[in-house]
Order: sequence, then C-alpha cells, then structure tokens
Amino acid sequence: MSTLALPTQATETGGISRRRAGRIVSAIPIAFLVFDTVIKFAGIQPVADSMTQLGWPLHLSLGIAVIEAVCLVAYLVPRTSILGAVLLTGYLGGAVATHVRVESPLFSHVLFPVYVAALLWGGLYLRDSRLGALLRRG
Repeated sequence: MSTLALPTQATETGGISRRRAGRIVSAIPIAFLVFDTVIKFAGIQPVADSMTQLGWPLHLSLGIAVIEAVCLVAYLVPRTSILGAVLLTGYLGGAVATHVRVESPLFSHVLFPVYVAALLWGGLYLRDSRLGALLRRG
C-alpha cells in the first residue's frame, strides 16, 4: 500500500511525530552551539584559555562567535535551515582541522564536531521533508 492510499490522519500523525523527533534531535547540538556562542561573546577566561591552547589569537573569538551565531540563525529559520546546516558543517569542519593540527585526542576532541554535525543533519532530516526529497532526487 502506498503512502498516498493511507488515511490523511495517519499520514499527518506520522509527520508530526517525525517533526517532533527531529526537533528533539536538533535541540541537542543547538543547545551546545548556543552555549558555545554565548561564552565566546562573554569572553570568559575558559574561552581565552582554549583559544590560546588551540593556537588562535584571542581577538578572533568575537569574530568566530559572530560567524557561529549567523550560521545558527540560518539553521533555526525553517526557510534557510538547509543552508544553515551546510554553513555549520563548514564551521565544524574548521574545528576538526584545528583539533587535528594541535594533536588533540581523537574521539573526545577531534571527532566531537562530527558528532554535533551528525545530530544537526539527522534532526534536520527528520523535521524537514525538503531534505528527504532533495536526497531522493540525487
């Protein structure tokens, strides 16, 4: 039986559950990234310490926070969420490169941005039918 033959109520309920699951999955990396952005804007001592440890000049933390915030806003706006996911993936790729460069531990530091990106994309896939349609076309 195709999904077109299913009653409207069942289709809508499945879509609502899927969107709700997508929002829950997306909330985890969003919470982390919002926290990360806020502490960079606040300029607290742990941010200064980590910037130094990673080899980044401290004065760049504000610019990095602005870039992160813009990417997050793009991800949170439904119309631009796919673009936001692409931008955040690039941002997180830079974090991976930075941790590889300073030889951070693999699973806890180098791959952590990959885990965040996987949750961002997984949540987006569940809550935005456009992404599924885009993937099926390819």
